[in-house]
Amino acid sequence: MHAHVSLITLAVADLERALRFYRDGLGWRTKGIVGKEFEHGAVVFFDLAGGLKLALWPRESLAFESGLPTGDASRPTFSLGHNVGSEAEVDAIVSESARAGGTVLKPAEKTFWGGYAAYVQDPDGHLWEIAFNPAMVPSNDATSK
Repeated sequence: MHAHVSLITLAVADLERALRFYRDGLGWRTKGIVGKEFEHGAVVFFDLAGGLKLALWPRESLAFESGLPTGDASRPTFSLGHNVGSEAEVDAIVSESARAGGTVLKPAEKTFWGGYAAYVQDPDGHLWEIAFNPAMVPSNDATSK
């Protein structure tokens, strides 16, 4: 297994406002808001150095997708993404994470965007998306476990 973070998702209150800040304020390039055709799908992606991606996603959408309630203090404000090479790897990592003290919030399942993903919280409550995204298959240049 290769240790890497492939995606950081920031939960935002206003997607258009956040897009303007990162695109116009920081000068980062993006295709803009994509996924509007899906319920809870509107998201903005930025390519960062080293193959890392930053996503901006409405808070309500991240809460819905992860299974966390939107109204309490545990409402998600960001998630880290660990994209792996297959659905089987997602299942294995989710299982190992649970055995190691993590909490599976949402078991792995097919996603509306054509992938396969689960949400897990680490023992301190940090939110991780464990995913297979066929459009973002990771390279094997990261440090192995």
